[in-house]
Amino acid sequence: MSEYTISKIYQNDKRNLKLIDELLLQEGIRKDANLDYTCAMFDSDMNVIATGSCFGNTLRCLAVSNKHQGEGLMNQIVSHLVEYQFSRGITHLFLYTKNVSAKFFKDLGFFEIVNIENQVVFMENKRTGFNDYLENLAKNNRAGEKKAALVMNCNPFTLGHQYLIEKAASENDILHLFIVSEDSSLVPFAVRKKLVMEGTAHLKNICYHETGPYIISSATFPSYFQKDEIAVIESHANLDVNIFVKIAKTLNINRRYVGEEPNSLVTNIYNQIMQKKLPENGIECIVIPRKKYESANKVISASTVRQAIKDGNFEILRELVPKTTLDFFLSEEAKPVIARIRGEVNVIHY
Repeated sequence: MSEYTISKIYQNDKRNLKLIDELLLQEGIRKDANLDYTCAMFDSDMNVIATGSCFGNTLRCLAVSNKHQGEGLMNQIVSHLVEYQFSRGITHLFLYTKNVSAKFFKDLGFFEIVNIENQVVFMENKRTGFNDYLENLAKNNRAGEKKAALVMNCNPFTLGHQYLIEKAASENDILHLFIVSEDSSLVPFAVRKKLVMEGTAHLKNICYHETGPYIISSATFPSYFQKDEIAVIESHANLDVNIFVKIAKTLNINRRYVGEEPNSLVTNIYNQIMQKKLPENGIECIVIPRKKYESANKVISASTVRQAIKDGNFEILRELVPKTTLDFFLSEEAKPVIARIRGEVNVIHY
């Protein structure tokens, strides 16, 4: 065992990255698109016999060569990754794994949040993490017969978002508005939250919530153990629905509003799953047609807004966003965000 060593793998280390890819492939794992740290375990001949990676607060792409399984190597890889995460101040950790692997990670100190049969298990290293989140949400529970929810990224906040929020708020006693707080969007979370709150300040029956680490965007959902893109979308949607149902029970939410998205495969699959699963849990799923902008008779989307900002087309922007969002993007404060958007090759995300 002393012959085995674990090392960080750098992005320019083509030899070992190739060996890691080969190991992942052997173990039926695709390399995840989102990784910010990778390590490998080597034998005395410098063969890669185990690997693991991180992205943000998650552990990903964990694999041990089938020739070395049963030697406790995965324990060492996970311990190395946990130590690395702790060294950069990240102590609340998460992982997504196959159903058959869940028991192994329980033995390593991870606790199940949601288990989607034959698809994915979502786990964390804090025994009461999700329950603590739910208890914190319960502090903002308000009385009302019709209690609705919206979950939004708002990257950035548009007239389409505002229209959907206004409609949901007008049709219910209380609207619980969840803003995806994962900071992986071109517009930072602090800005997104500020623009949402400013653009809805005229509505008095909204409870604002951060999603914390429990609801993440499809852009960063791990895909490495899923067979294809459809399986990735379906498992993410099922996971999100199960998390949301637990949240809804905590806040007595009985309706969820979603925007129709005719051009998005991801959102269409999501909506279909929600329309099936939510009613099974006593929650009405209400799909609202998207708001259009007049000059082009096209639906308003955050992608269109980002493209207008990238192109410097502020005339179109005036048709797409509330005054509060427009004022922000015309301000000095917005310059770093605009530079980030303009530096991106593709700002159209589906």
